[in-house]
Amino acid sequence: MVYKTKGTCSVEISFDVIDGAVKNVKFVGGCNGNLKGISALVDGMKPEDVISKLEGTTCGFKPTSCPDQLASALKEYLASAN
Repeated sequence: MVYKTKGTCSVEISFDVIDGAVKNVKFVGGCNGNLKGISALVDGMKPEDVISKLEGTTCGFKPTSCPDQLASALKEYLASAN
């Protein structure tokens, strides 16, 4: 899935969900090292677990963040998969 982010330095997130696990998370833009770290940490996790850990994370004074946007992307994926 490709998700266009809102309110963050990254502009896009792509990922796969394979056999119920998040795989191949890639961010376009944003803080390169931090986002590579987040991608590695969530690799293999269930979408629901990623959402519960990352949803609501903010960045500075912004009401969202790249991790929060990943949670939003996964929520959208789950809604469309049902």
